[in-house]
Amino acid sequence: MAYDRYVAICLPLHYHRILSQRNCILITIGVWAAAFLNSLIYVTSVLYMSSCHSNLIHQFFCDPKSLTKTTCIGTEIVFAITGMEIVIFAFLPFMCTFFSYFKIFFTIFKIKSSESRRKAFSTCSSHITVISIYYGTSLIDYLIPSYSDFLDLTFKVVYTTITPMINPIIYSLQNSSIKTALLGVIKEMQILTPSGPCHFSP
Repeated sequence: MAYDRYVAICLPLHYHRILSQRNCILITIGVWAAAFLNSLIYVTSVLYMSSCHSNLIHQFFCDPKSLTKTTCIGTEIVFAITGMEIVIFAFLPFMCTFFSYFKIFFTIFKIKSSESRRKAFSTCSSHITVISIYYGTSLIDYLIPSYSDFLDLTFKVVYTTITPMINPIIYSLQNSSIKTALLGVIKEMQILTPSGPCHFSP
């Protein structure tokens, strides 16, 4: 999405050539392949781990951070893989996103028309909101020492479940037709809702 916004704002005349259907398919396949490889590496590393504490994991999925709490042998492999994963799948995408938006904002501030600047900012606001929620909760979960299993579970639910669920809502609010329909529903609800207290006759 960051690259899409970068091409749309910084290279608008080349948008359809750079982000053609073929290139979008290749990007999607690359993302799926990276996710599959990442999962395969984790599953393989778990085979070399042995549980020496309780086999109960206080999470709704086998998160590596939670999994290492129940094991005492083979955790070095998981920690090494987690470190590599943070660099490859978290730090590098974050830096690419950061530099994309640096270029985007640099281009936007050079636009003379305030209306054009506002439209350009509005196209990026949804994605910035989503990545802020995702990176914020994941950084809190993985970088801050865990104080309770409940807090760990809460942060994981936010960035693995709630963030993907609110993505369509956040992106849909940028659509003018959906905005108009939503405002119409709100106005209709206000009309149907009685303004004063209800009085019931005996």
